[in-house]
Amino acid sequence: MAEAVQPAAPAPQPAPQAPQAARARAKRMMPKKRVELLGGGISGACAGLATLLVVTLIFMVAQHGLATFTTDGISLASFFGGTTWNPHSTDDAGAPLVGALPMIIGSFGVTIMSTLFVFPFAIGAAIFVVEIQPTFGRKVLQPVIELLVGIPSVVFGLLGLSIIVPFIRGIAGGTGYGLLAGSIVLAVMVLPTVTSLSIDAIAAVPKSYREGSLGLGCSRWQTIWKVVLRSALPGIMTALILGMTRAFGEALAVQMVIGNAAVIPTSLVTPAATLTSVLTMGMGNEAMGTMYNDVLWSLALVLLAMSLAFILIVHLIGRKGAKING
Repeated sequence: MAEAVQPAAPAPQPAPQAPQAARARAKRMMPKKRVELLGGGISGACAGLATLLVVTLIFMVAQHGLATFTTDGISLASFFGGTTWNPHSTDDAGAPLVGALPMIIGSFGVTIMSTLFVFPFAIGAAIFVVEIQPTFGRKVLQPVIELLVGIPSVVFGLLGLSIIVPFIRGIAGGTGYGLLAGSIVLAVMVLPTVTSLSIDAIAAVPKSYREGSLGLGCSRWQTIWKVVLRSALPGIMTALILGMTRAFGEALAVQMVIGNAAVIPTSLVTPAATLTSVLTMGMGNEAMGTMYNDVLWSLALVLLAMSLAFILIVHLIGRKGAKING
């Protein structure tokens, strides 16, 4: 009788490779972790450098600007309340004539007037681009408006000097220089900023708001006025404040058309001066450490403080808008 065939022994299985595979995966993962750590370190260094630059700038301007009051002995009342700007001369009591009130009034005057001029045009253009003709507006009108951003400020100043100033002179008389000419030039300069940000604010309003309003029987203009603009109001206010910040800090274009007379303006068509115009004309002519140079740094400190105040207002408006929109 033949012997029974014994089944073949199973082939030996390789030893489990789990530990080796885990180590291989760990080796492959290590470069990713290193890249993440490297990226985080570079990002943190850039953020720290930017913060350091801002703090250094504020400290430097404050150090030189406060020297007017701590080293030169000029009082806050005479600086902010004085109406005569002539640092190389003194009054009867021997105090320098460094009244900055005319420049402060001039800066706020052109800023507020330019904002009033640009507001209806910017809002109207934003409504047209988003609500009326979005295809034409996005492809043609918005790019044309944004082209103004790339034009140097000296070009706006030359246009104001050759067109706006003679026009005002022919209509209102006088020299044509003043707050009105400066405000018109600034309005054209800040128009792209306010318009672009207003377009983004209106476009961010949810479509369901419009559909709900139309479904309730509101007309198209009622929907735009009562629903869309009110929902986009925080973003529109942010656009206006940023436009005011740009207008408040503009120097060259305003200097060319405002007249540069450091006196309190008696009308919109009499020469005036702003903080930036006085700074640009005087900073390069005085030696560091002199009283006149310290006073100019004080003007720069006022300008910086107002810019920071505008930025703070923008953040507060943005935070309030975020709470309103949920």
